[in-house]
Amino acid sequence: MMRRHLALALCAVLAAATPASAYLQLSATLAGGVKSIKWGRSPVRWFSSNASAPGVTAAQFQQTMNTAFGTWEAVPTADITFQFAGFTGAPPGEDDGLSVLGFEGHGDLDRTLAATGFSIDIITGSIIESDVFFNTTFDWSVSGAANAFDLQSVATHEIGHFLGLGHSLLGETEMQAGGGRRVIAAASVMFPIAFSRGVTSDRELQPDDVAGVSVTYPVGNFAQETGSIQGRVRLGGKGVFAAHVIAFNLRTGDLVGGFSLNAEGEFLIGGLAPGLYAVRVEPLDDADTDSFFDEPGIDVNFKVALSDRLVAVPAGGSAPSFDVTVQPK
Repeated sequence: MMRRHLALALCAVLAAATPASAYLQLSATLAGGVKSIKWGRSPVRWFSSNASAPGVTAAQFQQTMNTAFGTWEAVPTADITFQFAGFTGAPPGEDDGLSVLGFEGHGDLDRTLAATGFSIDIITGSIIESDVFFNTTFDWSVSGAANAFDLQSVATHEIGHFLGLGHSLLGETEMQAGGGRRVIAAASVMFPIAFSRGVTSDRELQPDDVAGVSVTYPVGNFAQETGSIQGRVRLGGKGVFAAHVIAFNLRTGDLVGGFSLNAEGEFLIGGLAPGLYAVRVEPLDDADTDSFFDEPGIDVNFKVALSDRLVAVPAGGSAPSFDVTVQPK
């Protein structure tokens, strides 16, 4: 079996496929074209490093990872399970066939809380091994301590990557005087910028996260019970690549986001509950663009726009395709 090694930091995503369903599914250009990256078997076995960090023992780390895995496993519309295989002295990142999660010190990565890496089958895109390190350059807590980052929240985010999900743009930030961004609000665990120390909000999945894991690992009847929105984002008669497209459910208030993923500006947002939706299009400007795409040609110089009509999403199908025209800034 041939392998290709890929790395995903808290702020770096692999190339995106042509129109993907909702959120952003990780993908890579492999033999035969662009393939989604996902596990081909279940349960997925994982190991916990026996390394500790100040304030967090190896046993506490393992228990926290187990809880975070359980959060994703509990999604009723997704079919994926995990199995703790034991403690190991092997560090995360070794090409050893073991999926290891653990603490490591990376003083050179002073803006990276954690990172996920993959070994994948270059024919199928199936994940062979995935490792996650949590950077001991930062202070960690399992109790929500005000002076440390919440381990369970960051683990829940990284396990989303472990499953094959990319970043979501369902969040809002503000620039800080000393540089960097502070998160004001987020409607997805997979937003690429972490909340401040002491905040535990990302322990719970939101509708965008649930849609992502459910479309990637659907239960048998998921596709028949949900629907999708598809269309194009246009600027001056041309497609807009990497525009952020948001579907807002008028009945529930749920938000599920996606992106236009080719030069024609085409998007497809799947895993939506049937009903009426408003659609909003915005530039990718609340995080670094390379947190989502490693491709050139991203256009952020346009104004936020709303679709000129509500979209009715049917069960088991897609609403008719439509265009959203945006204007330059």
